[in-house]
Amino acid sequence: MGTDQSAAAPATWCPSGDARAPESVVLGVRSGADGRVTYLADPVPASEVLGAVPEGIEPTRVLRFASHCVTGCANRRGNDCTLVERVLTLPPPAASSDARAVPRCHLRSRCQWWQQTGVDACHRCPAVTTATFQEDELATLVADPSTTPEQLASWIAASA
Repeated sequence: MGTDQSAAAPATWCPSGDARAPESVVLGVRSGADGRVTYLADPVPASEVLGAVPEGIEPTRVLRFASHCVTGCANRRGNDCTLVERVLTLPPPAASSDARAVPRCHLRSRCQWWQQTGVDACHRCPAVTTATFQEDELATLVADPSTTPEQLASWIAASA
């Protein structure tokens, strides 16, 4: 009897996933003035948390979710995620005493971004936002699957 590939567990998870996906977990909490993600030590099912977010606040504004990396995603090209490619086009985070430290993350062993690009994605991951806002043109460009890394590099150079 053959194996139904559509029923098989996905090989990877998306660290910028859909909060409403049945398997979705909270990856971390957005905190501080810069909204960087503070990762949870253990996954918490999103379904247990979504009801606690006050009405009128988009859950992705305060939480970061992970869910299965799916083939129908607009950011998918073959087995690769184009979102992480665009994220890596951004300048690296500001230097700090722990600039080489990799954030602790319960998702890493199953993370598409880690498997695709390694530690570079981990250094930028805490700054990634799932929700973008019109006033943040760069974040909007990064989130747009039609934006190429070359277009991002050009925009960054023009803004410098």
